[in-house]
Amino acid sequence: MDYKTIEQGMQGKVAIISGGTAGIGKACVRIFCAAGVNVVTMGRSVDKGTALAEEINAKGKGKCVFYECDVRNTDRLGEIVELTVAEFKHLDVLVNCAGYFPIQIPIDMVTKEMYMDVLNTNLVAYFMGCKYALPYLRSSKGNIVNIGSVLGTTGDEGALAYSSTKGAIHTFTRSLAIDEGRNGVRVNEVKPGHILTEMFELTTGRQADPVGFVKYSDGLQWLGRGGSAEETAYAVLFLASDWASFITGTELHVTGGFEIGEGPKLPNPYLTWGEMDKK
Repeated sequence: MDYKTIEQGMQGKVAIISGGTAGIGKACVRIFCAAGVNVVTMGRSVDKGTALAEEINAKGKGKCVFYECDVRNTDRLGEIVELTVAEFKHLDVLVNCAGYFPIQIPIDMVTKEMYMDVLNTNLVAYFMGCKYALPYLRSSKGNIVNIGSVLGTTGDEGALAYSSTKGAIHTFTRSLAIDEGRNGVRVNEVKPGHILTEMFELTTGRQADPVGFVKYSDGLQWLGRGGSAEETAYAVLFLASDWASFITGTELHVTGGFEIGEGPKLPNPYLTWGEMDKK
């Protein structure tokens, strides 16, 4: 048997990665390209996306192509799939990563419009991305990696909309894996936990006690720290590679142990819900 490293097996493959201008998506783009994958990514920030593509293409490994896209515009998702195949002639991997975690508030303060915005970004875009990509993935016997969240399993305070979409991604992934097994397409999910992305930095900066907030957040994992976007991206690359060729319909937690064991159940002291706290 000819044994290959993950990088050797991924050389020349083509991947579409949504949400590639920040956080986990950006780390996935960099790590996939470093492994020799040609990546098409998308995001709302043209400046960030263009800068990322230029940075990666200057290194001469996997090629990076960026397209402006708000994933709520599902027609645009379809266009990008067709542009990808037109340029690279095939498609091997789809990574659904674009997501939206709104400010944590109770259900009383969540409007229908707010809920639908999270739903369209975190779930409908995944559905449509898969729908557009699958004809090509069936041809290449490729695979899909959906980025869920540990909160899709555990839930969280003030995160009803977000957690419900991530919970739906879990069963969406399993059901699609069942359907596509007959076509040779694997479908898996990575469930990140507390990851140190730009969003976490923004949330930390809003706190009256940033140091205390970071200490509290780090204490939610048995490993005692937050994870990096790169640590998550390596897990995504593994599931997308031939090293995971007999893995489908599974969930890979990248959480530092957030969801295991026992712990005290106390309200998060760093959540401020304004007037709702006084009622």
